[in-house]
Amino acid sequence: MRGAPVASTVDEWLKQLAPDQRVALEKLRVQIRAAAPGAEEVISYGQPTFILHGHLVGFGAFKKHLSFFPMISVVIDQNADALAGFVTSKGTIQFTPDKPIPAAMVKKIVKARIAQNLEVTSERAAAKTAKTAKPRAKK
Repeated sequence: MRGAPVASTVDEWLKQLAPDQRVALEKLRVQIRAAAPGAEEVISYGQPTFILHGHLVGFGAFKKHLSFFPMISVVIDQNADALAGFVTSKGTIQFTPDKPIPAAMVKKIVKARIAQNLEVTSERAAAKTAKTAKPRAKK
């Protein structure tokens, strides 16, 4: 949403949109919340973003399309066949209010992102533990 005033909450951000965009993104928001009930909503880089064990997913509005941001290209690549009717790029799935991303696909992507974030969190914790573990003295 280029040129729009900065919003501090997702609700404020959504209020700035055209009605058709707002309705479509509110539906997407509900789908994301259902798939990630513990996620926190924030505005990050000017866009609504969900955080759960790190940045999870986000969404945006532009003049000619809406975007769903899975934050990582792997989930887009893994679902390329199912997303064939949408414009995709490294970090976004573009859609329009009259052609939303199917709810089942949104859920699948959000669940995959939760799993990825948990894996990264676990790897970081293991690396931190290994780094702080002191070697035992030889006898």
